[in-house]
Amino acid sequence: MINFEEELKKFHPSLEVEEAEEAIYNHDMTDMMDILREVMKESKDRVQ
Repeated sequence: MINFEEELKKFHPSLEVEEAEEAIYNHDMTDMMDILREVMKESKDRVQ
């Protein structure tokens, strides 16, 4: 059985679009380009 009181305690309202964009852009995350740059750099270092 679902305990609604417990579920309400866990509830966090969703961010508005602008707040979500800001949170995403301000969070420094590794993306594919970062990984590719690192791989290319390591590859270049090994050749030299």
